[in-house]
Amino acid sequence: MSSRERIHTTAAPAAIGPYSQAIAAGGFVFASGQIALDPRSGALVEGDVEAQTRQVAANLGAVLAAAGLSFADVVKTTVFLVDMNDFSAVNAVYGESFSGETPPARSTVAVLALPRGARVEIDAIAQLRGGSR
Repeated sequence: MSSRERIHTTAAPAAIGPYSQAIAAGGFVFASGQIALDPRSGALVEGDVEAQTRQVAANLGAVLAAAGLSFADVVKTTVFLVDMNDFSAVNAVYGESFSGETPPARSTVAVLALPRGARVEIDAIAQLRGGSR
């Protein structure tokens, strides 16, 4: 039987449904999708898709930090976009966090809508250092 540990931080928005910000299990951290909610107010940040993507990255970074990890530990992401025309803008901001010699594997998916009217959502899977928590 494997163990699971809930990862939670007040530095990222609280879950807006029956899910955890992240779960550590089997040597990995599975971070739920983050949208551009301000963790203090719970409101969607104002601005264009670049501003939203920066907030998404900040939220995801906070969840990873709560697990003792960083963007360098991420092995897979999924990017959800309401408008595939935002791909280049999101990709440029994404590259600010996920750069280096070994960026994670990634899928980008167009969706009809996202919670709270967000334009972008990103989830991640990160490998725990030492293989377990």
